[in-house]
Amino acid sequence: MALGPRLDLRQSQSLVMTPQLQQAIKLLALSNLELEAYLAEALEGNPLLDASPADRDDDSGPDEGGGEAPVAAVSGETDTDQALSSDAGTADDLDVDFGEERFHHDSASDSVGLSGAGEDIDFDSFAEHDGTLHDHLMAQVGERFDGIEAIVAGQLVALIDEAGYLRADLSELAAQLGVPLALIEEVLTGIQLFDPSGVGARDLAECIAIQAREADRYDPAMATMIAHLDLVAKGAFPQLKRICGVDDEDLADMIRELRGYDPKPGLKYGGEGVQAVVPDLYVRQTAKGWAVEVNSGTLPRLLVNRRYYAELATGAAAKSKAWLSEQLAGANWLVRALDQRQRTIVKVASAIVKQQEGFFLHGVAHMRPLTLRQVAEEIGMHESTVSRVTSNKYLSCARGLFELKYFFSSGISATEGDGAVSAEAVKSRIKAMIEAEDAKAILSDETIAQKLSAEGHDIARRTVVKYREAMGYGSSVQRRRQKALAG
Repeated sequence: MALGPRLDLRQSQSLVMTPQLQQAIKLLALSNLELEAYLAEALEGNPLLDASPADRDDDSGPDEGGGEAPVAAVSGETDTDQALSSDAGTADDLDVDFGEERFHHDSASDSVGLSGAGEDIDFDSFAEHDGTLHDHLMAQVGERFDGIEAIVAGQLVALIDEAGYLRADLSELAAQLGVPLALIEEVLTGIQLFDPSGVGARDLAECIAIQAREADRYDPAMATMIAHLDLVAKGAFPQLKRICGVDDEDLADMIRELRGYDPKPGLKYGGEGVQAVVPDLYVRQTAKGWAVEVNSGTLPRLLVNRRYYAELATGAAAKSKAWLSEQLAGANWLVRALDQRQRTIVKVASAIVKQQEGFFLHGVAHMRPLTLRQVAEEIGMHESTVSRVTSNKYLSCARGLFELKYFFSSGISATEGDGAVSAEAVKSRIKAMIEAEDAKAILSDETIAQKLSAEGHDIARRTVVKYREAMGYGSSVQRRRQKALAG
């Protein structure tokens, strides 16, 4: 065989991930709120992009003749796995029509006042508490202390965590500040009289004791019980009665009193405010079936300002024209990408609703086992695309607000026939059994497994344990103690 240079012609296929395709894939995984932040950055960086209110009337359409091209919330059949190279459809193609039954709740506020319920809503209950726990305590420091005591109190308050507990060694703090330990203890005693009751405690027993003193219930028997909280947790009532020197009636009264105290008094002030989850999709049953719509209330109406492009391009230098053409291409691509994203999300959600119709009609007990591959095969997309679409997305329906991932679960085999039931349905049944328990007849994991088997669910005891622990329920022994405490 001769050695030497030569030319060969070969043909091969390969998948090239262009930057635009990578960006389109990234857009799929964003929730509506994340997408809103992304679009805000895009609007700042591209002068040809414009955001307009959804109710704006525009005389000019999305044609090449000028004007602005709106992006609508749509439902369609275009394949997202292909590169986004085709032009966006017409306004009629992008419109959503579910038998003239439209959604009128793009945001949670739109539902206020339905059926006359709006008058009963206390909007003040949604507001966060004014200030943090630190601010609340420092305001009381200024009212109670002055001089060196105020300085020490400020240092102590800074060491109180959001639950209201003091996380510090008083001896080390005294050495650090150069003051007597007795002064630190005296100031701490004053702080423990602050609101909320129980703040400034160094452990749970001290927190409960502070609240009991304020309620004038810190008698010798209660003090003894608080000193033996471990026995209360174990449900060792005969031992508690003997140590505290009380009878059954007094012990029950003391336990009821104990349960009324707040073990973490600072949480009503501390921490960040609760963030409400905004649904990305709405699902509703109509006369012609299930209707799925993207929540467009959280997204700006993105427009491509072609008039502005024409004004800038007139008389511009060659480099400027090249830059403007690049910005115009980027703006047009983003419009098409957003349109494609909306279509894909609705397409995936519609497939989920079709597969889990039993859940939407009858509840969690009728959920079916479902995998990403099943949905991907039904709609003709790749499994990874479905995974991105269902990440960090929430669906609002008549049964509540659910993450799209919630509808995917493994199956539990049936003892008879070839059918299977969703793991979520089995968890729901286990939850119902545990909550319906009688204090004198607590179900063991083995008993729950046998009951499920009798109902047609082939499930092992260890699976029952896994599901029970995942839902936050203790063992039969722990639940028996909890029932006894509650009683």
